[in-house]
Parts: sequence; C-alpha cells; structure tokens
Amino acid sequence: MEDMGISHRMVYVNGINMHIAEKGDGPVVLLVHGFPSLWYSWRHQILSLAASGYKAVAPDLRGYGDTDAPSSAQTYTCFHIVDDLVALVDTLGHDKVFVVGHDWGAVMSWYLCLFRPDKVEALVNLSVAFTPRFPFVRPLTVLRALYGDEYYMLRFQEPGEMEAEFARVGTETVLRKFLSYHTPAPLKIPRDKGFAPEGQLTLPSWLSNEDIQYYTSKYEKSGFSGGFNYYRNINVNWELSAQWTGAQVKVPVKFIVGDQDLCYHMVGMKAYIHSGLMKRDVPFLQEVVVLKGVGHFIMEERADEISGHIIDFLENFQKFAVPSGRVGCTLL
Repeated sequence: MEDMGISHRMVYVNGINMHIAEKGDGPVVLLVHGFPSLWYSWRHQILSLAASGYKAVAPDLRGYGDTDAPSSAQTYTCFHIVDDLVALVDTLGHDKVFVVGHDWGAVMSWYLCLFRPDKVEALVNLSVAFTPRFPFVRPLTVLRALYGDEYYMLRFQEPGEMEAEFARVGTETVLRKFLSYHTPAPLKIPRDKGFAPEGQLTLPSWLSNEDIQYYTSKYEKSGFSGGFNYYRNINVNWELSAQWTGAQVKVPVKFIVGDQDLCYHMVGMKAYIHSGLMKRDVPFLQEVVVLKGVGHFIMEERADEISGHIIDFLENFQKFAVPSGRVGCTLL
C-alpha cells in the first residue's frame, strides 16, 4: 500500500504476470503466502525487514490477487509454483535468497528446498512442518481416513463446488471466517450447513475492517479457484515428487508454529516435530519455536514477534551448520 512505502510492480515469470510487493535494500527475503492470504499478509514483516537492512519481496502467488490465474488446475502443481519462485529469484538478479513461507507458501518452500536448494540461503517456515513422502499411500486417502469427507481439503477437491458455496456465503464473510479462525480443531465444512458462520463474526484485534476490505477487493476480482487448485494437486504433487522419496531438506531452517494452529494438531504432527524425526528429515533444522495461544495466521497475529524471529535467524543462522543431535525448542 502506498502509505506503507511499499512498492508494487508486475514481473513476467514462467509464462505468467506476477504481482510483487517490495521494500528495502540488501539481501533478498522472499515471503511466500498461503491460503487464503496474499502478499498483504506479510505487510508487517515487509516493513520490519526493510528497516533491518533487507530487501523484502512478497509476491501474490499464481492464482492469487493481481497475479495471473490460469484456468486449468493442472497448471498449479508443485513444479509450476517452484518454477515461478525460481524464475522470480532470477528476475530479481540473485543467485539465492532467504525464504519465509506460511501455509501453502511453506509447503512450496519445502518443495523449493528439495528441488532447488541452490536457490535458498536459509528458510524460515511458519505453521506447516516438513512432511516426508510416504510412497505407498496417497495423501488424500490418508486425510479422508483421519478426518472424514467433510474435511476442508477434501471439500475443496471438486471443481466448482466450493466456488459456488463461497459465492453463496459471500466473499467478505468467507474471508472474515477464514482469517479469524483460531482453533486447533480440524476445519470441516458440513455439506448440510455449508460455510456460513453461526452468528456474528468478531474480528480479532490484529485484523482490522480495512484489512478485510483489502482482501475482499482482491478475492472478488480473482475468485477462490486459484487457491483451491493448490489443494486439487495434493495427490498430483505426491506423484510428481516420487524421486524425492526419502530426500532431506539441506538448507538451514527455523520453524515457528502457534500452539492453537490446526496444522500443529494434525494427527502425529507434534510427535513428528518434537521427537527428532523432523530433524532427521531436515538435518539443518536449527530451532523450533512454539508460540503459546497463537493460531494459524501467525505472521499477522504476532506480527512484531514473528518479524523479530525471522530477523534474528537471518542474522545468526549457521551457514554451514553441522547436523547435531536434538534441535532446540523454544516455548513462548
């Protein structure tokens, strides 16, 4: 936004026009959003990073905001999104950059580190831990067995179905409900009740009506199909990444999650993160931070704290860290 001193421009990368927001000079920090977020979700971090001597760059990912949204779901695979990010890094004129990801942005940042570690100096991922590829079972099959057919990731699968449901409820109401979601319980969308909220939605203190209006203005233009298409490629990404079965993430990593985040409470996730299994798969994992009382949209809910964690890690990460035993875990 102009009053933040953040610059905006369009770049042509990997066959699409991508909108990016940027501010600052210095080492590049690429901020990768998830669903249903936008570059705007990083507004606080952009300002903090720029003030700390970094160049913050936050794109609207393929299918979101002011970036092109190809109509075919087949053009939203992990290969497409990683290629978009690699092309963006090249367009910025850098060999490698720091990366910060959240939600689907975290998923794609994990993929980026697997596929093109040469492009990543170090990674801070929020909310979504690394998930190793299990070769014998498709992810959607697992999700259905664990959470049932009304689990939101499964409800997003059928083209047109949730687009119609969100249109019925209204874009602003959908975004108010999603962005204020603050419970560790699995998010389900009952077929008989749909996504309409029960009663009046009160925005949390960290999300203003102005923020909601910005999100709404962009989603009313782009729709939700682009975001849904990431979910519609969950099984496809599993197939495409077969050759990376058992592969490790070989860049320095910090992971931050809220203890009220639904992702942290997925079956087996806490045990995976804290037992040393994640350290096995991400050997340069240097710190895990669990923020008490914090939900999913962590970079907005605890903006200053997250900015501080990011900057501290970027300034102090061990570039050539030697994998050690257990990773440090901070409870805040």
